[in-house]
Amino acid sequence: MAAVLIGCIGIITLITIIFLRVPIGMAMIAVGTAGFAAISGVDPALGILRGVPYETFVSPTYAVVILFVLMGNFAFQSGISDDLFKAVNTWIGKLKGGLALATIAACGGFAAISGSSVACAVTMGVVALPEMRKFKYSEALATGCIAAGGTLGILIPPSTIMILYGIITGESISKMFMAGVIPGLIQILLYAAVIRIWVTIRPQDGPAGEVHAVKEKIASLGQVWPIMLLFTVVIGGLYVGMFSPNEAAGIGACGAFFLGLMKKKHGRVKFIADCLKSSVATSGMCYLVVLGAMIFGYFLTVSRIPMELSAIIAGIVDSPILVILGILIVMIILGCFMDSMAIVLLTMPIFFPLIQQYGINPIWFGILVVRVTEIGLISPPVGLNLFVIKGVANVPMGSVFKGVIPFLAADFIHVAILMAFPILSLWLPSMMD
Repeated sequence: MAAVLIGCIGIITLITIIFLRVPIGMAMIAVGTAGFAAISGVDPALGILRGVPYETFVSPTYAVVILFVLMGNFAFQSGISDDLFKAVNTWIGKLKGGLALATIAACGGFAAISGSSVACAVTMGVVALPEMRKFKYSEALATGCIAAGGTLGILIPPSTIMILYGIITGESISKMFMAGVIPGLIQILLYAAVIRIWVTIRPQDGPAGEVHAVKEKIASLGQVWPIMLLFTVVIGGLYVGMFSPNEAAGIGACGAFFLGLMKKKHGRVKFIADCLKSSVATSGMCYLVVLGAMIFGYFLTVSRIPMELSAIIAGIVDSPILVILGILIVMIILGCFMDSMAIVLLTMPIFFPLIQQYGINPIWFGILVVRVTEIGLISPPVGLNLFVIKGVANVPMGSVFKGVIPFLAADFIHVAILMAFPILSLWLPSMMD
């Protein structure tokens, strides 16, 4: 019982210092090491500190993180998002709310090669906001659709959160990527429905844009086919088993690099330097939080918190669906205050053993986890994407909150659909067996 008590104290301490803005990786390392030492002794704790970092950093498994981060940075710095938005806007911008629809579609396309929600929100904010302001879109619709569209960056593969989920739980990263494709497309459609309903009720909020000739529409496709080809090669290669995740990430990074060089006729050295600098910083952060999650996971194991929690819940609840609902509600609440990566790394070592005990499909559960962490990104009061868009758009936070609420409603509908029909997440991964 003493071990369980120490485990509970450790979890409370971890959450407290995370709220005090201590970096999550350092927080997990400190609490995990101290807790392990309190239960098993100082020497075993020091042994973990010696062994786990080496095993983590030399394992080729984790190279996928670096390579997909590099791919996303090449895509982000090269201005691919601008081409995507212009191409989609050429086709559908003439509709009421067409610029907002183009923003959502472009977010989906950029998500397919970036894997980052914040990068998606920032780039689309810079590209799409000036156009929407030009046509006098309401601040609420403009900022709401960009904030919500940005969340597509962690559901449509490749996704950093999916990679970390696969690493922490031992599940196939390739299958996680495949499982996100259909839910991602459904999310785009739901967001499009929100926009169409919005402009039907309030047409002044999303006036029609410019009408483009057929010749311009066809010409616009010339800017985006390399991007779609890159996505098809990377994800298609994973699907048919031609590439491992590491190989797919390497090919994606190389492809995004050459696309960036072709677009950057000038300043190529700066382009490369900026991408490498940003990738090193992001990869270092990811490695630190993975290391922290590993050490904290050892602490939870010796504390027996996951096992005791599983036994308690099993004695109270006999429905796997109720267990999933309870976990998702906890994660949504945490999402109102914490970063999505922090939520996944904090909760999975605790909840995943429970999921295994109830025989719940871990790939399906993983997609639900990613989906509710997306909700956290746009949930008041501290959804990260909301602050990103406020900074880019320079509008009152109240306008951003107002604009994102209809998209949050669509998010909850989406979660309900994915829970009711697991096949939507599992069909593509099942075809890989």
